[in-house]
Amino acid sequence: MSLWPWWVPILAILAVVASSAVPLTPWILGGCALALIGAVIASVHHAEVVAHRLGEPLGTVVLSLCVTVIEVTLLSTVMLSGMPGSASLPRDTIFSVIMITCGGVVGLSLIIGAGRHREQTFNVLGSNASLATLAAMTTLALILPTFTTSSAGPTYTLPQLAFASIASLALWGGFVFVQTVRHRDYFVPVKDRANPNVHAPRPPLAQALASFGALLAALVAVIGLAHQVSPSIETVVDEANLPKSVISVTIAMLTLLPEAWAAMRAALANRIQTSFNLALGSALASIGLTIPAMALVSRLVGTTLILGLPPKELVLVVLAFFVTSITLVAGRTHLMLGLVHFAVFCAFLFLILVP
Repeated sequence: MSLWPWWVPILAILAVVASSAVPLTPWILGGCALALIGAVIASVHHAEVVAHRLGEPLGTVVLSLCVTVIEVTLLSTVMLSGMPGSASLPRDTIFSVIMITCGGVVGLSLIIGAGRHREQTFNVLGSNASLATLAAMTTLALILPTFTTSSAGPTYTLPQLAFASIASLALWGGFVFVQTVRHRDYFVPVKDRANPNVHAPRPPLAQALASFGALLAALVAVIGLAHQVSPSIETVVDEANLPKSVISVTIAMLTLLPEAWAAMRAALANRIQTSFNLALGSALASIGLTIPAMALVSRLVGTTLILGLPPKELVLVVLAFFVTSITLVAGRTHLMLGLVHFAVFCAFLFLILVP
């Protein structure tokens, strides 16, 4: 058994204590950044152990919740710091999550899966339910604010924001109920007797409980380190003369990197259904939980959230949903579909740097 997932949360907490007691030099900030990345990876590792104990598809819900907690923590820390442009940071981060998951994670999973297995099968009913829920939540949270007329600009009034938050949370809760209780079989990977990972033994209860404790410690470390590192992120972006949206992409990539790795490993093991569960589930949790949380934070700091997407981003998110709907219509995947998804992801990254 690897020891690093157990030592990293401890070292990360020590880094929080040490950085709070001494002046923040560039070397200390660099160490905090490394500790933050390590704590994020360790937290998702332990979430995977707990998820494996719970089984599919409840396990992917645990992973999505873990990633969303990290995302909300990083966003809240930046917003509470009063950084300029933080009113649109939740919108940009959620948009980045959608493009990274529907473009990058799905695309790379399909490419990797096709490279080893040529074609892979998945359950159309479960994946289509995920996409339908994600499209509805995205429209409520990120598209409608651009077209409403009760408030100036791409914003919601307080009642509209409350409705969007409650609706997003309700849709996410309903999806989790369908995924884990009512129609759980829609989200379970297609059985393959030649694949030993399908029948891998679950970790014992004691190990799962220990991982749950380590997961909590890692999340506490993430919160503390995010508070220390976030002020320097703006400085780096400003000095490099990069668009402010780079911050949101960085947050999204940092929180999604371990889960993306898990999705690609699942595709390599011929479990593309798990890859879809992870990718679409993390995007669903990002909207369903982040929008209500950020609505509360915005009230605390007295900021009006800017949620409506600009035209370029609106075209990209519609393109991502259109391509994903085509991918999920047949129940089988192949290389060309992965290449199309990855091309959309590359376009997203390019247009961030060259708007």
